[in-house]
Amino acid sequence: MSVQLEKIKELIKRREEAHLGGGQKRIDKQHEKGKFTARERIAMLLDEGSFEEVDTFVLHRSSNFGIDKTKFMGDGVVTGSGTIDGRLVYVFAQDFTVFGGALSEMMAQKICKVMELGMKMGAPIIGLNDSGGARIQEGVNALCGYGNIFENNILASGVVPQISAIFGPCAGGAVYSPALTDFNIMVKNSSYMFLTGPKVVKTVTGEDVSQEQLGGASVHASKSGVAHFAVDDETEGIRLIRHLISFIPQNNMEDAPYAECTDPIDRADNGLNEIIPEEPNRAYNMYEVIGSIVDNGEFLEVHADYAKNIIVGFARFNGRSVGIVANQPMQMAGCLDSNASRKGARFVRFCDAFNIPLVTLVDVPGFLPGTGQEYNGVIVHGAKLLYAFGEATVPKVTITLRKAYGGAYIVMGSKHLRADVNYAWPSAEIAVMGPSGAVEVIFAKEVAAAEDPAKAALEKEEEYRQAFANPYNAASYGYMDDVIEPRNTRFRIIRALEQLHTKKQSIPAKKHDNIPL
Repeated sequence: MSVQLEKIKELIKRREEAHLGGGQKRIDKQHEKGKFTARERIAMLLDEGSFEEVDTFVLHRSSNFGIDKTKFMGDGVVTGSGTIDGRLVYVFAQDFTVFGGALSEMMAQKICKVMELGMKMGAPIIGLNDSGGARIQEGVNALCGYGNIFENNILASGVVPQISAIFGPCAGGAVYSPALTDFNIMVKNSSYMFLTGPKVVKTVTGEDVSQEQLGGASVHASKSGVAHFAVDDETEGIRLIRHLISFIPQNNMEDAPYAECTDPIDRADNGLNEIIPEEPNRAYNMYEVIGSIVDNGEFLEVHADYAKNIIVGFARFNGRSVGIVANQPMQMAGCLDSNASRKGARFVRFCDAFNIPLVTLVDVPGFLPGTGQEYNGVIVHGAKLLYAFGEATVPKVTITLRKAYGGAYIVMGSKHLRADVNYAWPSAEIAVMGPSGAVEVIFAKEVAAAEDPAKAALEKEEEYRQAFANPYNAASYGYMDDVIEPRNTRFRIIRALEQLHTKKQSIPAKKHDNIPL
């Protein structure tokens, strides 16, 4: 055999060895836990045959505590590029079979390389996390690695979409990289995120808590809001990433991909004419409104289990991606609170960063009152949502369905925050407050002096309703561009988005803004 063939044979052998990660025994252990390996995850995520690996033969260079006697090619992470539905993405997948996926200096270097390539090429960066944390034997070099990754997360933010999937442990400093990305996906009962583990919590606070209770997918998807999605298994998580990518652009200079629309743009839904209950305090399901107006009823909700009083997610109108923000009357009457404000603000800012138009569906009686909210800083959290809508320069279309009272009216994509097209249904009530509250303020003395105070209050409420609790007063000032028939909402939104497709708007030059955090 020639020397050249010998070298090729060695290359093939080394590549095969690298593909085994920490070895077959550890791969089998990963499978026993119901988890896939790093390479299997990448194969499922990317179009078949599209993966181009980089840094296959990287080795760690630490010698502390005898770790130099154990080395694996690739050093615990698989990195490279590929395509999803033909579109370029960069990906890294931590390999739990190698040192438990613990992060080393060289692993961080590999991850940073693909992040930098993603920024250069204007392509999304997808991280599949499955790591026990920093590699303790490397000391400060491992911490340096985390810091370099975080800095790249920050530089990439708003430039290319960043998606994190947590397919195993993610603890300590490791949690900050997913927290800096745009979307976090966790797997129920097999992934967790926390800064300090159960043992440390027990030692410091005396609290006895399991990993799942402390930082499981259900906790972060419903209570903390750290996770945007909680899925049943890794396969579902990978399918979700592919689906999510279909709604968003490659980078901040491009538009989201267009999908062929088979749903008639003038499709009317007579059910919308009757969906608003006669009684003003009765709820209806905002999901029914969303499903009836978007293309083929397809809606990818984000943060579905967190702050359910506001709904955010992606849909399409005539094949074009939009971000939808909607109050949900079935949860807390659709009131805004601290968590809903943060959830909405984060989503609005993502859409604005990546040129995705915003469609806002409004039915909001106000901000949730009480000491709990005030002490939690509802003022500053509400200001985040206000700020996000106000700074957004993407096309903004707002439909007021029913209530839009007080400061919450302004916050929810009002004309005063530079919304482009504002429509109202005939059932819309746009005022400082609801009729009963207004009567207590304006007509308190008259009502108290009346022979029949209850009757007088009802009469004054009707007087107020006629004056303010309707869309025509706001329309008379140009704050509503039109009052539309509910059944035609889909067509009117599509028409508005079509005319806004060439919108150009900017904000004053500045180094960066100072959003109320």
